[in-house]
Amino acid sequence: MSAKAITEASGKDILNRHLNTHGAGAATCRFATVNATTDWSKLSVDQPWLLTTPLVVKPDQLIKRRGKLGLIGVKKNFEQVKQWIGERLNKDQKIGNAVGKLRNFIIEPFVPHTDAEEMYVCIYSNRAADTILFYHQGGVDIGDVDAKAVKLDVPVNSTLSLADVKSKLLKEVKDAGTKERIAKFISALYTTFVDLYFTYLEINPLVVTADNLYILDLAAKLDSTADFICRPKWGEIDYPPPFGRDAYPEEAYIADLDAKSGASLKLTILNRNGRIWTMVAGGGASVIYSDTICDLGGASELANYGEYSGAPSEQQTYEYAKTILNLMTSSPKHPDGKVLITGGGIANFTNVAATFQGIITALREFQPKLAEHNVSIFVRRAGPNYQEGLRRMRDFGSTLGIPLHVFGPETHMTAICGMALGKRPIPQAASVEFSTANFLLPGGQQAQADLKAASEAGEVLGSDEGDNSASVGGAHRNGSSLNRKFFSNTTKAIVWGMQQRAVQSMLDFDFICRRDEPSVVAMVYPFTGDHKQKYYWGHKEILIPVYKKMSDAIHKHKEVDVMVNFASMRSAYESTLEVLEFPQIRTVAIIAEGIPENMTRKLIIEADKKGVAIIGPATVGGVKPGCFKIGNTGGMLDNILHSKLYRPGSVAYVSRSGGMSNELNNIISKATDGVIEGIAIGGDRYPGSTFMDHILRYQADPETKLIVLLGEVGGTEEYDVCAALKDGRITKPLVAWCIGTCASMFTSEVQFGHAGSCANSDRETATAKNKGLREAGAYVPDSFDTLGELIHHVYGELVKTGRVVPKEEVPPPTVPMDYSWARELGLIRKPASFMTSICDERGQELIYAGMPISEVLSKDVGIGGVISLLWFQRCLPSYVCKFFEMCLMVTADHGPAVSGAHNTIVCARAGKDLVSSVVSGLLTIGDRFGGALDGSARQFSEAYDTNLHPMEFVNKMRKEGKLILGIGHRVKSINNPDVRVKIIKEFVLENFPACPLLKYALEVEKITTNKKPNLILNVDGVIATAFVDMLRNSGSFTSEEAQEYINVGAINSLFVLGRSIGFIGHYMDQKRLKQGLYRHPWDDISYVIPEQYN
Repeated sequence: MSAKAITEASGKDILNRHLNTHGAGAATCRFATVNATTDWSKLSVDQPWLLTTPLVVKPDQLIKRRGKLGLIGVKKNFEQVKQWIGERLNKDQKIGNAVGKLRNFIIEPFVPHTDAEEMYVCIYSNRAADTILFYHQGGVDIGDVDAKAVKLDVPVNSTLSLADVKSKLLKEVKDAGTKERIAKFISALYTTFVDLYFTYLEINPLVVTADNLYILDLAAKLDSTADFICRPKWGEIDYPPPFGRDAYPEEAYIADLDAKSGASLKLTILNRNGRIWTMVAGGGASVIYSDTICDLGGASELANYGEYSGAPSEQQTYEYAKTILNLMTSSPKHPDGKVLITGGGIANFTNVAATFQGIITALREFQPKLAEHNVSIFVRRAGPNYQEGLRRMRDFGSTLGIPLHVFGPETHMTAICGMALGKRPIPQAASVEFSTANFLLPGGQQAQADLKAASEAGEVLGSDEGDNSASVGGAHRNGSSLNRKFFSNTTKAIVWGMQQRAVQSMLDFDFICRRDEPSVVAMVYPFTGDHKQKYYWGHKEILIPVYKKMSDAIHKHKEVDVMVNFASMRSAYESTLEVLEFPQIRTVAIIAEGIPENMTRKLIIEADKKGVAIIGPATVGGVKPGCFKIGNTGGMLDNILHSKLYRPGSVAYVSRSGGMSNELNNIISKATDGVIEGIAIGGDRYPGSTFMDHILRYQADPETKLIVLLGEVGGTEEYDVCAALKDGRITKPLVAWCIGTCASMFTSEVQFGHAGSCANSDRETATAKNKGLREAGAYVPDSFDTLGELIHHVYGELVKTGRVVPKEEVPPPTVPMDYSWARELGLIRKPASFMTSICDERGQELIYAGMPISEVLSKDVGIGGVISLLWFQRCLPSYVCKFFEMCLMVTADHGPAVSGAHNTIVCARAGKDLVSSVVSGLLTIGDRFGGALDGSARQFSEAYDTNLHPMEFVNKMRKEGKLILGIGHRVKSINNPDVRVKIIKEFVLENFPACPLLKYALEVEKITTNKKPNLILNVDGVIATAFVDMLRNSGSFTSEEAQEYINVGAINSLFVLGRSIGFIGHYMDQKRLKQGLYRHPWDDISYVIPEQYN
């Protein structure tokens, strides 16, 4: 939702900070807010005027007509205000059909004034202008303000003059001085309204006394999508729920997820104790499911409204599903059990299998509670990879222990609602349609060309060529900018944004439509330099240029007349304005959701001036079967083939919802000969083009025989269609349905998934629109459930009367499938290039050898525990993890003189980077320096395993002329022991269950130190032998595994990891000391030069 109501306190706070900077001359609004946690003593200290001024008190919870309802206390002192609030705080209050608790109040000074000093001011935005209402008599008894007030429309992107305010709004204000003051106030108020992205601002009354202007009661809405622009000016804004519906922490949690995600996640709790819960994909689909449930008598038991869409990740879907399941199973049990409807239309680009995996994970987690609450689950979904998603859901359902019914696109979208509510039978075995895109076999490219030639010769599919010069009737709101065909089979487009998947989807659509050339000729992406991007055309690879500047792309591709704009909500406005400067661009599709309304309205004005058609914002786009499609419209190739979008039909549709446009493709393909064009105008309050813009194009197109309109609650555009039906501008049969009929059944206001789907008056309700359309002559079904049947009926009449002559169907064209997608669908297999068994980053969270990273942290396994997981694929005993950590600490460094540290220091002083310097030190590790652990482990193990007496082992090594690795030290000796060895040795002897190899090595040390005192068991030796003892005697490894780790050199890893810490320290130390390039001194080098012979 974009236009969101704010509390009176928030609105007055904003006006206090900004209104008078524009010369309003208004008194500062003094107020205090109170709720159940308020400390009254502290409040009176912070706001001392509360003790000295007569007060006004009222609830601040988006309640209209508080005065009429007796919810305003006037001229009370502080103690009386406390009593007044205490009598109402947390008490139930009925307002209309809504029952809620009064929790938040606002206290203000009482302003003495007469009724004659009360006035009314309101500003609200609409598509082409901002409307200012003024009436010279305000207050609770104002009555029908729409009929009484004077109106002044200020066109979008224009300024308001004081002269207009005085002459058009203030005619009834006779005093010249008062008129001047009010005019300046209204002018400043309007400037603030525009600058701060208000969408509604009502003051009733505005009190105008002889010396000041006071804002008494205020109601306001902000365009929440402008948060990224206005946050510094707004401050932190809380958007309260409508009265009668409490704000739940779960709603706030989902709202936070939504704000941090590129996807759309919405949740509204309607009845915490309800038995019917929904988890629906898609903004339009979510409304339709709610409609159907209410139509079937389930309104009182509907627990929630919400939607997830925009390709949420598996983790995001899991979090969303977990939240709903927690709500569902934490409320009281229901005697009839509960139902969970997991539905959705046919997705355009959301990977159904991935999102279902998140839902399955949540269901598995809540399985015992779901069974306890006797929950039945009904699933219907389609879209990319839906076959795999439904298979996973069915397989999981067989193990869940509760009823789980799964359906795909073969089942009408809302049929599962009737099944869940017991209104229609549950099919024992659904006729599942398992299909995916056809493969293009070798030689298929030529076969494609042959089939195209044959179809053109026989006119099997029909041709659009004869329509290119056809006169398109109908009137556009500003001339003839839409009185033309948008797309043909030669349309060329530029795509703004690095949307590789969407571009490939457009090219694949071109290919199966048998276009001669790709529709996408260039891309624009300002964040990279000019280059070329590789894509597929059939099975061939082609290069599409990517430009940094829009001007370069336009000038180099004169044939382009369409831009598909994938810019984000922050940059879509500027990028669209830029492209409007180029006259060759005739159509712009804006995909982004969340563009501030002021920006959208300015774009509409500019586009009208230039004669450019805008589709969107907040849309998936549109499709012209056999010709062109925008971005991800139509979904994956299997759905395009299934819905027969590769060739034109006879039915054109226009919808607000992008997700529902795909469902319409499916419905129309089943009920008729298919779609000839479909446009999703977008879910925002002010779409760039309207229903009528497109319906009049369809009316003028001789190939279009039947028109379908899918409207929704909110706005009044559908009434323009009613008028056109009545006055004869629309003569072709029109099947129409407006979604959102459930809104009137809810006791409190619900904002549905689209920004524009909220009724601000009875006229904007879906029920009123459907009635108006039916009365105007449109075909209107009883519910969305029967929309397909009605379309089929009307189409059948057209066929009977000869107005539609079905063409001969041709086999669907073949198309290659991307390797990555074919593999995801499980159609092919290929040996993996890599195998791993220690870590998996693909799921909801990182996993170390089977342990989620959250558990790694919560169990505090430490670095030693992480080593045990990643090196040994298991959780080793705590004493082993402690041993690892001790080894890392004692081997971390041994001063700057050793070869590894020396190399690191030299590299650091030569100006090399961290990685290069550390690697140069690591490369010195070997048998002579630090890397003797593996060799030591092998030597001692072989001696011990072959039962050599320690003296025999020493003699054997001396006879073979080999050093005993792990024995000997340059500085330390039996008389000057190495403390590091002592610490590790004592820990191992005390904590390891057995350490025979270490004891064997200590016996060897006794022999070697008798010969020379510095031939002690050194750090390498003690770690190596203790490591082998751990492998063999901890009970965590088989003997084969233990020997394998010794053979692969795993023991040396502790020294490598530990010493890396020291090398990094030396690097940082040299940089910190700013040491220069190192040059070894001459006097430390012995120059041995050969004799010269003459």
